[in-house]
Amino acid sequence: MSHSIEVVLPDIGDYKDVPVVEINVSVGDEVMIDMPLLSIESDKATMEVPSPAAGTVAKLMIDVGTRVSQGSVLMILEGRGESTAPPPASASAPQVERRFSQQEALSQPAPAARVDGSPARAQQPQPGGAAHASPSVRALARELGVALDSVVPTGPKGRILREDVAAFVNGVVRSGPAMTPAPDAPVDWPKVDFERHGAVERLPLTRIQKLTGANLSRNWNVIPHVTNFDKADVTDAEAFRQLANAEAAKDTAKLTMVSLLIKAAALALQRYPRFNSSLDGDELILKHYVHIGFAVDTPKGLVVPVIRDCDKKGLRQIAAEMRSLADKALAGQLASGDMQGGCFSVSSLGGVGGQGFTPIINAPEVAILGAGRAASEAVWNGREFEPRLVLLLSLSWDHRVVDGVAGARFLGFVASVLSDLRRFAL
Repeated sequence: MSHSIEVVLPDIGDYKDVPVVEINVSVGDEVMIDMPLLSIESDKATMEVPSPAAGTVAKLMIDVGTRVSQGSVLMILEGRGESTAPPPASASAPQVERRFSQQEALSQPAPAARVDGSPARAQQPQPGGAAHASPSVRALARELGVALDSVVPTGPKGRILREDVAAFVNGVVRSGPAMTPAPDAPVDWPKVDFERHGAVERLPLTRIQKLTGANLSRNWNVIPHVTNFDKADVTDAEAFRQLANAEAAKDTAKLTMVSLLIKAAALALQRYPRFNSSLDGDELILKHYVHIGFAVDTPKGLVVPVIRDCDKKGLRQIAAEMRSLADKALAGQLASGDMQGGCFSVSSLGGVGGQGFTPIINAPEVAILGAGRAASEAVWNGREFEPRLVLLLSLSWDHRVVDGVAGARFLGFVASVLSDLRRFAL
């Protein structure tokens, strides 16, 4: 016996009012449990929403472009009682889409007749940024410099298909005028025939790399960055770290220099609360919690998981959570909640090398701490030179929120804590 099942949007983290960018089913379609029904797109990832049950699509409650939040009703299924399953706890992990290259686009024919023999019904372009297209089609349009509101859609409900973009490009090539660049396309980007000069290989960027690149470009262009540099004598801190790790049980997470940096940053955020803030229009939001993100390099790109309440946790707990989150990141298993709520970020190149660098602020945060690899230096102690282990620190900060004096004091405090870990107890 069949019964109606409401398909609602599951927990997707802190995101609200995210747009539906693709619907994979129509009324009358048969679906199975976990079959992708539609896709939504936040500012960080595209997520598929799987079916919670098997059945037939009885009614669609949304269209492409509809904005939805957790609990929004997406569609009604006529379910088969024996096949139903409880709704999943969260949407599936961000999907990685195949890049549709310029060569493929230009080789595509114009939209042809449909399966039933009737011609594809062309509609008018959607002005004012109202074009409906999937993330892969939008990525293709950006790559080719095509403004989607200039493309005639032939897909259902006015959706732009890959073939539509290809047809637009082919039409422009035949007619001669230059294409209108998409709003986020680079202006006058050099066009080079690299193959003329030798053998090349083309590698598609992962979705994480594309999203990270877009976010970093936005942050660099919008935030007035200033970077301070300082040095921390970590000779005693490194001796303590090695001793603590030697005495720890085998299954205990090892203390790392990054765990010390995170704890030192947490103390600095408490002392200098303006660095623990975010701009919201003409207001500054001061946060009464201390959640710190740390950069993890994965095969698919850089991610920044967040450790919560670092001011209330000891070094061992911070190290244990770092290890757990880093393992999830490398396995591609981070949940959306693992990367949300950060107040401040720490990025270290100590495991790779190099003295220092200028990190880019992770908006909406207002500062980020960077660290290179510690190196031995001859330091004058008042009587003689002695070898000391010195760590170069860098702090990039938003000049709209703090100034140079505050930046120097913040970074100097971090350096003093690392130089004398007894300050952790104060």
